[in-house]
Amino acid sequence: MVSELPLVHPFYMMNEKVTCPKCNANMVQGFVPDYTYGGRLVANWHEGQAKKSFWTQTKEPSTQGLPIGAFRCEKCGYLEFYADPKFVAQ
Repeated sequence: MVSELPLVHPFYMMNEKVTCPKCNANMVQGFVPDYTYGGRLVANWHEGQAKKSFWTQTKEPSTQGLPIGAFRCEKCGYLEFYADPKFVAQ
């Protein structure tokens, strides 16, 4: 739940400078695309272990996933990922 996150969480600082916890350089916001047949979506996080499917490679859980937002360090390439509804495509 978003309200449980500390106020120093990068999610609250999307309009401010976010610094890398590894090298203190600038981090930029981005996303991981999910390449599907005929389109590109924002990747989603689902609780639990992935299950194999004969037809679709992976069975999609019955629960709705959370869009994944990412932050990448411009200097060292370190990545941080966060799953939150606010990372849905705009």
